[in-house]
Amino acid sequence: MNVLSSPPGRPVGAIARIRTGAFVAGMALSLALSPWALAQTPAMPGVGLVQLPTLAPLVKKVLPAVVNVSVSMKADAVSDEGSGDGDEQQFSPGQPGMGSSPFDEFLRRFFDQQQGGHGRPMPRLGERTALGSGFIIDPSGYIVTNNHVVQNANKVTVIFQDDSKHTAKVIGRDAKTDLALLKINAPEPLPYVQWGDSNVAQVGDWVLAVGNPFGLGGTVSSGIISARGRDIHAGPYDDFLQIDASINRGNSGGPTFSLDGKVIGINTAIYSPNGGSVGIGFAIPASLAKPVIEQIREHGKVERGWLGVQIQAVTPDIAKNLGLPKDEGALVADVTHDSPAAKIGVKQGDVILSYDGHDITRMRDLPVLVAETAIGGKADLKVWREGKEVTLQPVIAAMPDNLQVANNEGSENEATPTPSTSAMGLKLSPLTPELRRQLHVPASVKGVVVSDVADDSPLAQLGITAGDVIQTINQEPVTSPKEVSSKLAAARKGGKFNLLLLINRHGINQYVALSVNGDGNG
Repeated sequence: MNVLSSPPGRPVGAIARIRTGAFVAGMALSLALSPWALAQTPAMPGVGLVQLPTLAPLVKKVLPAVVNVSVSMKADAVSDEGSGDGDEQQFSPGQPGMGSSPFDEFLRRFFDQQQGGHGRPMPRLGERTALGSGFIIDPSGYIVTNNHVVQNANKVTVIFQDDSKHTAKVIGRDAKTDLALLKINAPEPLPYVQWGDSNVAQVGDWVLAVGNPFGLGGTVSSGIISARGRDIHAGPYDDFLQIDASINRGNSGGPTFSLDGKVIGINTAIYSPNGGSVGIGFAIPASLAKPVIEQIREHGKVERGWLGVQIQAVTPDIAKNLGLPKDEGALVADVTHDSPAAKIGVKQGDVILSYDGHDITRMRDLPVLVAETAIGGKADLKVWREGKEVTLQPVIAAMPDNLQVANNEGSENEATPTPSTSAMGLKLSPLTPELRRQLHVPASVKGVVVSDVADDSPLAQLGITAGDVIQTINQEPVTSPKEVSSKLAAARKGGKFNLLLLINRHGINQYVALSVNGDGNG
């Protein structure tokens, strides 16, 4: 496989088959626009030639601190966090449905640099080599990269711009933000770069992305910040900078520089329908990365504040049903037993409006604010409950390493099954012990199972699927198909009706809402 190839969908030979006339015309145009031709052309009155600025001084300043990261791992290495690939993460369009987004399909792939004549020896059988990028943040040899680059590493080697190699130790990793910190023993102070302030970076600002694409070595690309605050569903603290500087496989862990030579982001992911760069890349902002790296450096791990709630976004229909003036906040879909939230009375169905004085305009604002709270610290929590605001004050705990999973086994005292029924295009069945086991529904969940959904059902448009368990309708519990049927039938008869359902899908609670017309159509 050639490293350098023609554009996708165009064979290499196609370039040579362009008509001669077009080639001559192209040459003439090229000569007419060349600097030599411009220099020979008298300037029009009042028109001056502007020389484009060069980025060479900036590149010369920062490039020595950017390194290649070579990782050796077992070919069958796997973990709960996914496969370490030494690549940028890639996102492709997902399927429509409840909670879907264009980035929901998260593709992790190994990139084997040993194929196709790269001039490197083949690894021993049973091993795999992957390449990524990183950058030095301290002259003593601390290096930042992505967690997915090194998470399954048996050995990590850092390669400098002069091709010198150094064995690196993994100081710590954080899967939730996809960050890792390495350390090499440096015989003398190393060139390094400093963190910048990503909070002041604006859409339209110029940036440089530096990394090791396709194993070619240190490579620089330029572009602008295309957007801020992107949520690509890669983790609970998504707040990516979107940039259009070219990012390709192997750029993972490389820095994004502002024009003053400061690191304002870490290249992490791309949106790509074809596996290559299409000008949509994502960088972890420095404001998020810096404190995480500092904790890893000091403690070897990251300790975060924990409230103990499962939340979801507030849609316009949910806001209407709950009487909220705006579709903002974080809707509590579940509360973890014995968590800080449970201890101060946070309830399922509450909407968290503000946290410690910070308004929660987007659902994902809350996890970041809670994570940054000191362990043992108190925070004022303003929630919307039954049409009014309530203020609570939880004491934030440390996030458990492994949250206890609720028991999925059914209760021995399950109610006697009742016959299945249908309502609003749904086929409904009792939640039997066998169905509970098959659907991985915790014992604490009570409700009715959706066994089938008609294509023309208004609830199908919300993403309700077979296997979902309906727990409440308009915040009233339902325990039998007959109860669900009567409540949905009442909604069809009464003209416009705001319908709010709490469902459980494979152990995860979520609210869905819609406005139902008198004919049953959403």
